Amino acid sequence: MSRYRLTPTAQQELILREHCAHARFVWNLAVEQHLHWRPGRTGAPGYVTQCRQLTEARAEFAWLAAGSHTVQQQALRDFAQALTSFFARTHRRPVWRKAGRDEGFRIVGPPAQHARRLSLHTGQVWVPKVGWVRFRWSRSVPEGAKSYRVTCDRAGRWHLAFAVIPTPILAPGNGTIVGLDRGVAVSAALSTGELLSAPRLSPQRQRRLVLQQRRLARASRGSGRRARRKATVARLQARRVDLRKDWCEKTSTDLARRFDLIRLEDLRITGMTRSAKGTLERPGRNVAGKAGLNREILASGWGRLARRLEDKAPGRVEKINPAYTSQRCSACGTVDAKARESQAVFRCRSCGHNGNADVNAARNIAAGHAVTARGGFRDTGPLNREPRLAV
Repeated sequence: MSRYRLTPTAQQELILREHCAHARFVWNLAVEQHLHWRPGRTGAPGYVTQCRQLTEARAEFAWLAAGSHTVQQQALRDFAQALTSFFARTHRRPVWRKAGRDEGFRIVGPPAQHARRLSLHTGQVWVPKVGWVRFRWSRSVPEGAKSYRVTCDRAGRWHLAFAVIPTPILAPGNGTIVGLDRGVAVSAALSTGELLSAPRLSPQRQRRLVLQQRRLARASRGSGRRARRKATVARLQARRVDLRKDWCEKTSTDLARRFDLIRLEDLRITGMTRSAKGTLERPGRNVAGKAGLNREILASGWGRLARRLEDKAPGRVEKINPAYTSQRCSACGTVDAKARESQAVFRCRSCGHNGNADVNAARNIAAGHAVTARGGFRDTGPLNREPRLAV
């Protein structure tokens, strides 16, 4: 999906926000209708019935009729597709959309093809009821786009995204294989010895973010001061997200262009970042430490990096069982829990090999090694050496 920065005028922004509100209102009505359904009751209305109800609602309520019928009907189509994906067990159940968080709408059909270039860095796109809205022409608009989505993030920035299937990056054809070990201190360690770290906010901005979050917590709800604090926090958090996204995009593109096969650990990130708070009956332990670890894992961009690699290099990404990859010596194959002396130092007690612990794990991943708990060895890569358990 190709995304561009939208730059509407003040008057256009008001209409765009109305479109977002109408799309969210129609979506939430559809969610409410399906939440009332229970086994034994009459089936919840489908897309055709909901469209008929939308026409009746527009005839009765002038504020709804003032909006775009295309935007509102497309929200029902999106809900129907989301419901189909839920019953196919590929996505979660559609849930409520909240103002300030879910701001956006989608346009499908001929208007999606109405995008033109004005100058070197400026373009225009047609939005129903709004007219031509300018956006930054940061790269060429993809041909054949049949839909686009307009969104507004919490920092108040508008974006335009054309829905197209991106062209995959061609393999270099040099037969090279790289292993990728994801961590916290080092976001991504490559088997080539490279250590990559996702960028973070500067110390000054991080201190300002913490300060603004504390002031936001003390501000009265509904006050103008709270709105200003919330906007400041959103801008700082948006910058942090932009830095992480930019790093993931550049890193994934570089790896897809340099290597024929990319291997990384098969991590269950959702389970790894689950809260350790527990319940009143069974409270968790070391909750603050686990929360800090969860923040660092998410800030390292593990999931986005893997997802973008699969998008840009389809069929060239393999996920390896991560068991014991950090305890196995990449030189002799010995598995020793005490070989990793610290977070960054690996020293084999059998052959004397020493080096960076993350790079050693990345080399095991590159070779496709998966060691079982009993010391057994399964190799899915080109190397075929039987490991020895350390004495």
